[in-house]
Amino acid sequence: MKANPELRALHPPSATEIELRLLMEAIYLKYSYDFRDYTGASQKRRVQYALGQLGLASISALQERVLRDPALFAQLLQYLTIPVSEMFRDPAYFLALRQQVVPMLHTYPSLTVWVAGCSTGEEVFSLAILLREEGLLERTRIYATDINPASLEKARQGIFPLESVRGYTANYQRAGGRRAFSDYYTAAYEAARFDPSLCADVIFADHSLATDSVFAETHLVSCRNVLIYFNRQLQDRALGLFHESLCHRGFLGLGAKESIDFSGYAERFEVLSRAERVYRKVA
Repeated sequence: MKANPELRALHPPSATEIELRLLMEAIYLKYSYDFRDYTGASQKRRVQYALGQLGLASISALQERVLRDPALFAQLLQYLTIPVSEMFRDPAYFLALRQQVVPMLHTYPSLTVWVAGCSTGEEVFSLAILLREEGLLERTRIYATDINPASLEKARQGIFPLESVRGYTANYQRAGGRRAFSDYYTAAYEAARFDPSLCADVIFADHSLATDSVFAETHLVSCRNVLIYFNRQLQDRALGLFHESLCHRGFLGLGAKESIDFSGYAERFEVLSRAERVYRKVA
C-alpha cells in the first residue's frame, strides 16, 4: 500500500526510517525474507539492538554488510526473529483448548494441527503433551513452522534450560495438566530433554506468513504472539492463510494481545473464548 503523497509531504520519513525501509527491501531482494510489513517500532528496536551486538555504526553500514555477507545475514536473522516463548505460556489458553476445543477434535478420525511461528518449539511440545493427555496425539500430525532455521533446529532437539522448567511446570498445572510434568522430560547437565516420542509425527518446516502459501488442510491453527509484530496488511494476509488452511468449522488460537476484530476476517470466525483468543471458522 503506497503512502498518500500529501501525508508524506506533511510527515516526511526520518533518516532512520528510510534506512530501515532500504534494509528490509535489500533483505527481501537478496534473501527472499520479507520483513517489509513488520511494525516499524519492533523492527527499529531489533535492528538497533543488532547494531550494538554486531559492532556496526549505522543501519546503512549493516545493509552494505548484509548484501555481501550471507553469514552476517544469518546472524542478523537471529535478532530480527528474537524467539521469546515458554511452555504452556498463558495457561488459560491451553485450558480453553482442553475444555472447549478438544471435545470437538475427538469427533475427527485424524487431525492436523499447524503451529505457525513455532520459534524454538515450546508451544509445539506444550500442544503435544496436551494432545497426548487427551488421547489425540497418536492420530495427529503437527506442522511446526517458522522462518528462522536456527529456531527450528532448537525446536527439533526438544532441549530447554532446566532453570526454566520450574516456570513451565507451574504453567502446565494451571493449564489443567493431568500428570507430573517431570514425566515428560529427562534432566541432565542443566538441561531438560523432552520425550522425543512427543514429536514423532511433527514436521518442522521453514514457512513465511509474509510470502508463502497454504500447504495443508488443518483442524487447528495456533499462531500466538506473532501477529503483534505485523502491520494490518500483513495481519490480514496471515489470517487469510489460516482461514484457507482450516477445514470447515476448524479452530484458530491467537496470542493474548491479538484479535481478529477489525480485520478482513472478523465475520468469518465465531468467538469461542474472547479472553483466551480462541475462534472457530464459520464461513
